[in-house]
Amino acid sequence: MSRARVLIVEDNEKNMKLFRDVLQATGYSTVEATTGEEAMELARSHAPSLVLMDIQLPGIDGVEVLARLRQEERTAAIPVLALTAQAMRGDRERFLAAGFDAYLSKPVDVMELINAVKEHCDRE
Repeated sequence: MSRARVLIVEDNEKNMKLFRDVLQATGYSTVEATTGEEAMELARSHAPSLVLMDIQLPGIDGVEVLARLRQEERTAAIPVLALTAQAMRGDRERFLAAGFDAYLSKPVDVMELINAVKEHCDRE
């Protein structure tokens, strides 16, 4: 089992619980943030293997958090997966162009989530 650490950035309590439960049951450790500002601090202090980033957050949004992570040397290389409930045509392309490593729309398919996390965490 992997012991990679995943930072989950999600302001919806039910989604957070789902992501946490699935990832921990699959062998990942998790740290959790509910705001973009908190996500920045946790990314700096915990050096996660992967970040699952909700796009719509209170305060700074997920796209801005990604931009800030990419500007800092110690967080620039962390893979970041975009998560959004407001999936619209062109979102995948827009988020990948913004620098996200992958994109998942909510509600997230659990197997798709596990496969995406494994793909990015097993690169280490």
